[in-house]
Amino acid sequence: MTTARDIMTGGAECASENDSLVDAARKLRDLDVGALPICGDDNRLQGMITDRDIVVRCLADGGDPNSVKVSELAEGEPVTIGADDSVEEALRTMSEHGVRRLPVIDGHDLVGVLSQADVAKNLPEGSVGDLVEAISSAPAN
Repeated sequence: MTTARDIMTGGAECASENDSLVDAARKLRDLDVGALPICGDDNRLQGMITDRDIVVRCLADGGDPNSVKVSELAEGEPVTIGADDSVEEALRTMSEHGVRRLPVIDGHDLVGVLSQADVAKNLPEGSVGDLVEAISSAPAN
């Protein structure tokens, strides 16, 4: 069985819950990614922040990204996948929650991020279309 750990991108860097949105945007740029896990001072996952969150939920509303903290955009419990969960479980989780990226957790530790592309590369061809359709029809995250 192929697991999330087998296909994830490891070594995920976090945005601190105390970072400004400008700090998070720079980290997104420097890492060339569209989303970052948000971690608290205890290194526990607090949520995810995306480039879209910064634009739509701060800039478009006239907010100041220098003074808005990452934690202000974190909402609810983050959707995650266990490191030893199957790729099929990851597919179900992404489809059910309409997310394109899943933080991968081993116990309480963040060990990586699993993206739609990671899953698509490791699914049978017929399942890839189902994944893209399910995620694309959900609200953007």
